Amino acid sequence: MGGHGDTMVPLPRYSNVGGAPICELLTDAEIEELVQRTRCGGAEIVGLLKTGSAYYAPSAAIWQMADAILNDKRKILPCSAYLEGEYGLSGLYMGTPVILGKNGVERIVELKLTSCEKDMLKQSADKVRASINLLEQLV
Repeated sequence: MGGHGDTMVPLPRYSNVGGAPICELLTDAEIEELVQRTRCGGAEIVGLLKTGSAYYAPSAAIWQMADAILNDKRKILPCSAYLEGEYGLSGLYMGTPVILGKNGVERIVELKLTSCEKDMLKQSADKVRASINLLEQLV
């Protein structure tokens, strides 16, 4: 959830493989390694490709989003959505789980977050706002 890269908020307790929570399948160290690779995955892929950009994950995500919208699947997917009070945040786009169907974002799914996760999300939102403010100063 949240911003991109080092400000993303990992939620391993909501992640699963074949329906089994990863917290039951992996050690804390293995989960932390996955979190770090996710945060730095784009740079890792660019480094391996030597040219171009990290387009594999975004293209797979776009395909899932288009499929959910075109086939009205009302599927829960992570998307950048405009927050209007969800998670206590307003007036910015942040990565969050949404229900995606023929009308686009039909609903933002508000997961129950721990106090630590809430703090991390607020820090991520602050970083997103700071980036927006910086860009506005340049324009």
